[in-house]
Amino acid sequence: MPDPVAASRAAVVLLRDLGAAGTAHPGGTLLAHLRRVEEQLAAWGARPALRLAGLCHAFYGTDGFPMALLPVGRRAELAAVIGTEAEALVYLYGSCDRKATYPAFPDADAPVHDRFTGRTRVPDPGPRRDFAELTAANELDLAGVDPSFRETWGPDLLALFTRFRPLLSRPAWASCQSVLGGGTGGGGESGTAQ
Repeated sequence: MPDPVAASRAAVVLLRDLGAAGTAHPGGTLLAHLRRVEEQLAAWGARPALRLAGLCHAFYGTDGFPMALLPVGRRAELAAVIGTEAEALVYLYGSCDRKATYPAFPDADAPVHDRFTGRTRVPDPGPRRDFAELTAANELDLAGVDPSFRETWGPDLLALFTRFRPLLSRPAWASCQSVLGGGTGGGGESGTAQ
């Protein structure tokens, strides 16, 4: 595992070099979004590899954001910057075919459908939890900076994260409830982003 602070700095340099600072995204730029996701994961107590994956989660594009900063054929370049564990999480997140994967994802034996290869694989429990946590951090950032996104997608996201709840940390679940208006369990303000 590379030094997390140095890896984060090097990843930001690479993101800037690949145009993330100039790419429009809800809440400003893609780079600003990625940094907020990293910060959210840190606030939830995520370990360094997951925080780095949060910072880099859009390198290969995602099912919801198709623009790739780096083609998947160059995965080794990202791994050299953030380490193989974090890069594997970035690939897992970016490669996920959400429509095919999300419905059964909380089940321990549910496969992730890879939109790049068409294959499926069953992640181990650790990467499965990391994927759920990263998904929550990403979507909650969008809901927090874009009221129309929250209004349109908030109920569906709350339903998704309610299914993901066994995989989420307590702080992540509390944020889901607070940002998406899920009631009293998290102590947040219903329907408001913080």
